[in-house]
Amino acid sequence: MDYIQITFHPVALYQLAAFPCAVLYCYLCSYGHLPTTLRYLYLLVGGVILASTSMGHYAILLFFPALGSTVLFHTASSHSIHRWAFLLQMAWQTVCHLWVMYRQYYLQEIMTIKLSITISSLMLLTQKITSLAMDIHEKKVTVSTKDMIKSKEKERHHLPACTVLAVLSYLLYFPALLGGPLCSFMEFQQQISNSKACDNLWRIWTVIKTCTLFFLFHTLQGILFQYLTFQYNLTDCRQWECVYVMWSTALLFRLTYYSHWMLDEALLYSAGFYIGACSHTAFTDSNIYTLETTNKISLFARTWNKSTTKWLRRLIFQNCSTQPLLSTFAFSAWWHGLYPGQIFGFVCWAVMVEADYRIHAKLGIILKSPYIRFLCKIMTWFQTQMIIAFIMLAIEMRNLTMLKALLSSYNSLFPFFYCVTLIFLMKIKP
Repeated sequence: MDYIQITFHPVALYQLAAFPCAVLYCYLCSYGHLPTTLRYLYLLVGGVILASTSMGHYAILLFFPALGSTVLFHTASSHSIHRWAFLLQMAWQTVCHLWVMYRQYYLQEIMTIKLSITISSLMLLTQKITSLAMDIHEKKVTVSTKDMIKSKEKERHHLPACTVLAVLSYLLYFPALLGGPLCSFMEFQQQISNSKACDNLWRIWTVIKTCTLFFLFHTLQGILFQYLTFQYNLTDCRQWECVYVMWSTALLFRLTYYSHWMLDEALLYSAGFYIGACSHTAFTDSNIYTLETTNKISLFARTWNKSTTKWLRRLIFQNCSTQPLLSTFAFSAWWHGLYPGQIFGFVCWAVMVEADYRIHAKLGIILKSPYIRFLCKIMTWFQTQMIIAFIMLAIEMRNLTMLKALLSSYNSLFPFFYCVTLIFLMKIKP
């Protein structure tokens, strides 16, 4: 995500423009005016129009892998499809990232908004493609309706089928094209079949609540922008002043993420997307209360962007026999674009999470008094906030100049102190 802007980010404007289409889709489905095939077609055409409008000619970078992966799903063997989908899609995304870096650093071009939106949507498309490929490999879905009919296993008759229209609609459906929590293909199929809402009041209340939170966070972001020191002062600040600069800039970044998460979820809810016909279990990436109150870096990492965290855990963490934590964060840096700040930030995050597990386990054994535990919780909360701010700035600033300014400031003392604390606690015998 680019740096904070006082005005609405273009992604938010495109998301807001898609609301009438989402509400219309939900209305038509609720009253039975759209059969299943037309629902797929409506979501797919809406996605194509939204992509063409928001990305311009760069939309071809999104359409090409979507079409290619659809062909792959219907030609490759289910035993190897997850590997082919992963390699081909990550190769395509990496080429796009390197092309953008070439234009930025070698040609000295400014990255346009349309290209930025395209790269962000391409990352989301990678999530959907690899998620569906793993579902096919694990036989959670069938490749076509013919396979389901021919299958002799009774349970296979209840599995969703990957028809061409269903796959393309899943990869490009407009409520989650520019953002939003990752929805599995099975959940997507469930939404299509259960689009006749059973509790409209709950859905309307959810949309109103998430939209209100979006405007609240966005307004707060605009107010803070006017009073808090912004990122460029990080190269000019002195000593402990840099800590204030780091914290305030990271706060602005978090508010930006929170506001976009709320808008993404509101768009999905307005289209009638939630798990189950009457379950009230919503698609969500946000648990803001936990993020702002936790004193554990490991819990923050698991809670931040929850659907992406679950995807990374399934794709990398559970399939790595050696150093699964480091491999997961290293892949996350690759998936985000391999900028210098991103590589350092995600590796640092992995080290801090590993240290966090050990520190809290040791403190749980050493500390007996409830008063000391409470005081320790406050101190570790502050340390968690500072380390997360340090990591966030490293990842968001990306380039070497800002990374050097961050490392040479007093801010680097916070992760250093955490490592020293780990070494000291490991020497204490319980």
